Amino acid sequence: MSSPISRVAKVELFHVAIPLPATFRPAWIPGMPSNENRFTLVRVTTDEGVEGYSAGPAIGRERAGLGDLLGPYLLGEDATDIALIQQRLREISYLGWRNWWIEPAFWDIKGKIEGKPVYELLGGAACSVRLYASTGEVKEPEARIEEAEARYAEGFSTVKLRVHDFDEAIDIRQVTATAQAVGNRMKIAVDANQGWRVTIVGDSPLWDLERAKRFADACADVGVVWIEEPIAMDAYENLSSLTEYSRVPIAGGELNSSGLPELKTMIERRCYDIFQPDAVFTGGIAQTWQVIQLLQKHDLSYAPHTWTNGIGFAVNLQLFAASGFAETRELEYPLAPPGWTVAARDGILEDPFDHNHGVLETPTSPGLGFTIDRKALARWGKRFSIMDRKRLIWFSLRHRGINASKEIDRARRQRMGRA
Repeated sequence: MSSPISRVAKVELFHVAIPLPATFRPAWIPGMPSNENRFTLVRVTTDEGVEGYSAGPAIGRERAGLGDLLGPYLLGEDATDIALIQQRLREISYLGWRNWWIEPAFWDIKGKIEGKPVYELLGGAACSVRLYASTGEVKEPEARIEEAEARYAEGFSTVKLRVHDFDEAIDIRQVTATAQAVGNRMKIAVDANQGWRVTIVGDSPLWDLERAKRFADACADVGVVWIEEPIAMDAYENLSSLTEYSRVPIAGGELNSSGLPELKTMIERRCYDIFQPDAVFTGGIAQTWQVIQLLQKHDLSYAPHTWTNGIGFAVNLQLFAASGFAETRELEYPLAPPGWTVAARDGILEDPFDHNHGVLETPTSPGLGFTIDRKALARWGKRFSIMDRKRLIWFSLRHRGINASKEIDRARRQRMGRA
């Protein structure tokens, strides 16, 4: 006897802005100081009251009208039919909205209904995950060394630096100075933030293949373990050339939001040695899981980007734990105090993802492995959209009229009756 279908009964969206304890200056948006951790939170509720959550980073309130789109596409659908949810989000993308960050909420529901963490749904098991400390700001060598020393004292064995200067000698000096200071105790990686260059506020250098090669040579000389995003994320030929040339592994692929089709092509062209798809952007959990399987087939490595918020970190933690790569690689752990702290990153979670000497045990609770702190959400979040069946009816009547609404309802019922 088949189980009853768990249909989507309600979709809610919240704008969340968690104050940071100090100003944070992200390397990827030069000239834009940040004082808040901002993201859009989605809560999907089934007819049985099972809730699934996910979140996508936000600059402000750019998703103000998204709820009007999600309601008609998602309400009444089977919340555990991931292929169907993928199709609905794909259909939304035809209108210019790529919102793969919504899909993990349905894995959260599926896991809760089946009583399993998502990594178990994917065939994995609980494990210990080693973490690397991912810095977020560009700093002078002295400040960078001090930061690396602090992370080493906390138990991290790998630190990722950020370089971003118009003078490549300054970038090289930061790497070499840090390597000389801590390289005998820590592994050092470097993120050039060239994959998705942003110049909306301050200007930033634009690396070409030759500069990337020179930087790779300098990094190889001091034992850097990987170089991240040294040129544009869609410069496929140059990426393949650099990866073949470099003595240091080249990493990237975190925001290639076309998902599986694009990343499959990049895998086949060996654009990177280490692929870093962030499921929030790269097609949700389902497509990213297919990417991981392709990486295994092509003998390439996987270490996802996680720098969004605590929920985004949780999503990619589940995939990493299931992938098998946790046995040989470390997971990105965003940490850049005094501005970007665990409390600010995970501010609406009841149990923040605190590490223990650079190690994190996978959560064993079903779904994505976190519980929303409702008091914190009420404090830092503001709901800007709620859509359920009753509201959807009124929305349709108001915007389409009674005759069109009846016709749409008949067509939907016929389609769902065939499902």
